[in-house]
Amino acid sequence: MASRPCTIKVVDRRHVSPPPGSAANTSLPLSFFDYPWLLCRPMQRLFFYELPFSTLHFTQSILPSLRSSLSLTLKTFFPFAGNLVCPPSPHKPHILYTDGDSVPFIVAESCADFDGTIGCHARDVRDLHPFVPELPHARVVSGNRVQPLMAMQITVFPNSGISIGVTFSHVVADGRSFNHFMKTWASVLRSAGNSALPATAMPFLERSAVQEKDPCGIESVFLNDWWSCASNREDDHDQEQGYRDVFADKVRATFVIGGDDIERLKRRVIEKYEAELPLPRTSTFVVACALVWTCLIKTQQLIGSLKHQQYADEFHYFCFVADCRNRPELAIPATYLGNCLAICFVQMTGSELVGEDGVLAATKAIGNRVKEFEKGALKGAEKWISNWIEISESGRLFTVAGSPKLRVYDTDFGWGRPKKTEVVHVDASAAIYIGDCRDEEGGIEMGLALKRDEMEAFSGFFEQALKKPI
Repeated sequence: MASRPCTIKVVDRRHVSPPPGSAANTSLPLSFFDYPWLLCRPMQRLFFYELPFSTLHFTQSILPSLRSSLSLTLKTFFPFAGNLVCPPSPHKPHILYTDGDSVPFIVAESCADFDGTIGCHARDVRDLHPFVPELPHARVVSGNRVQPLMAMQITVFPNSGISIGVTFSHVVADGRSFNHFMKTWASVLRSAGNSALPATAMPFLERSAVQEKDPCGIESVFLNDWWSCASNREDDHDQEQGYRDVFADKVRATFVIGGDDIERLKRRVIEKYEAELPLPRTSTFVVACALVWTCLIKTQQLIGSLKHQQYADEFHYFCFVADCRNRPELAIPATYLGNCLAICFVQMTGSELVGEDGVLAATKAIGNRVKEFEKGALKGAEKWISNWIEISESGRLFTVAGSPKLRVYDTDFGWGRPKKTEVVHVDASAAIYIGDCRDEEGGIEMGLALKRDEMEAFSGFFEQALKKPI
């Protein structure tokens, strides 16, 4: 294992609030879309930008406008500065913003090599962890558990670049909402705070838009699921210690699928199933998910739990989320701030996934699940949490985070596109990040964390799958 990089040095520690009096005290109820994410560990995102300035120049010339633009952005995205309040049962958890609430904002300096840090090669998962902040610990106030929802950290790599690290609770926002927030912040900074956010881009906070779509009582089911799980949850400190124990033997890497390879895989699927009508769904996302899922199962078969035949004949599961905004049956606007995701599961046997045409079969299965979602976004929604718990306990579940549609590489603060983006929280789970590619339109970046021997095997299967002729 390579030597560990030098630690960071904190040079400034403050809090950033919306401008005083700019956002009213607000209590936001959780919708049924939010409840599943109460069980999820915090999200961690990293954006790396090339900035060839010294730490002194950055802190004196760039940092003040970065903080002031964040403050202006929080004026309309104020839930990020608020807290998740979890009272004892039977009271419902909610998000509370009070004037003066803030986001912790750390500025640090690192002596790590910038180019090495943003590489795609396999390296110790802990290499990136110093660049993402921890959420402040939850506290108990009047019997209620109160948890801050976001923290930020800017890390300067002197004369090379910076990283913007954000940790936030999934309860306050899904990927689309967070992406909306980040791009708005970038836009405010580029305009020096002089341009107002267009009305069509304002975050939509009205929870009734979702609550009216719950005639079957999904919220009450999720509340009971949450109260049951909350009573058995580990202490946050114990959870984090468990994650650190896992990190010690893991590496992370980024894999790129070019647009030509994506199109070639799509043609293989269409040719395989051309006699079937309608044809399977072959979107870029579906094909990428199928490719990574089959490579992971083959890796397990080679050096993991699937070495024994009985496990190969059991079902394995893949989970992805689908955005419910702008669905005709729901009519939730694209700018809705919160969670608006359907949780979708796909199941196949290990034997099917590792077969000669495993990628094609997985593409068909995932594509068919997308079609089911399009026919009824909330069908079976009352079982999202219970299914998640049951399938997770099987140990045969992989999940995907992100979407190339979010176009995270378009997050430009005026310094150009990010040199690299990372989703750090996948280090602690059986999750894969799939997003857009910085250097090739139509390409895909995939980030994942595995044990070192597993990563070597996965890399081999990945390269083999891309080279397979049509």
